[in-house]
Amino acid sequence: MNELYECIIIGGGFAGLQASIQLGRYQRKVLVIDSNYGRSTICKTYRNILGWPDSISGQKLRQLGRNHAEVYGVSFIDDKVISIQKVNNYYKISTKEKKSYTAKTILLATGLIDRIPQIKNLVDCLGSTIFVCPDCDGYEILNKSVLILGAGDVGANLAITLTYWSNQITYINHDGTDINSELFEQLQKNGIQYRKELINEVIKDDESTFKGVRLQSGEIIFGERAFIGFSGNEVQNNLAIQLGVNLLNNKHVLVDSRTKETNVENVWAAGDLVAHSQQVTIAMGDGTQAAVWIQKRLLEMNSNQSL
Repeated sequence: MNELYECIIIGGGFAGLQASIQLGRYQRKVLVIDSNYGRSTICKTYRNILGWPDSISGQKLRQLGRNHAEVYGVSFIDDKVISIQKVNNYYKISTKEKKSYTAKTILLATGLIDRIPQIKNLVDCLGSTIFVCPDCDGYEILNKSVLILGAGDVGANLAITLTYWSNQITYINHDGTDINSELFEQLQKNGIQYRKELINEVIKDDESTFKGVRLQSGEIIFGERAFIGFSGNEVQNNLAIQLGVNLLNNKHVLVDSRTKETNVENVWAAGDLVAHSQQVTIAMGDGTQAAVWIQKRLLEMNSNQSL
């Protein structure tokens, strides 16, 4: 059998990192397998996290978390897990790089992937002056002119939500998907300008600060900030499905609210895979909570083995 870990954490975002720190402090043998791809790799300016009033980037916070965990002996591997199966009461993991690992317990922290359309310059501004989550970054558009780059009802709902912070909003329905008639009325009632046209490119300055968009027709619409609102975000639940983990109707993983354990024994889940919270601090809390209960289970396992 391969080297046996007490816990393997799949996903090196904020839920996975916080769990690894907690388990490392329990002096557990822990491996984090991270594909280095996801929401936390995109955001350049988290401004709503305790202790970082001047902001911190997702990549910087990830690196700090990894350094912190390594102090306690946690191991990290950059790879992508493609399969998990239960073998003789342990979990065997296979990766894209054709490596195999074995664990007593598993924490799934694979998160979700936003649908980001291929619009020129969009990614350059994403996470600094183009945002995804209104709860995280609504404050950043306070009294500014804002463009919503989106599609159908999703973009319309986002535009309406953001009227809490700004009354200078234009919703550009990039995909041209039809909008529910009631939502359309709400757009008009809230004074939201509406355009239904493909976006050709995002206009930015040399510092990758959002300035507006150029439509397919060549028309330029200026704005100081933007949000994207497209349907089709993908919950990274493939490994959970392989293990027979129960899912909610929205494809997120169902866990015990107290322990974060799934219906599959010795398999936990945390972060955006569990609840579409889009909050770093909640993901961290999930990770800690799961780690506390993983520790309790490992103590039980060791106690039973000594009998």
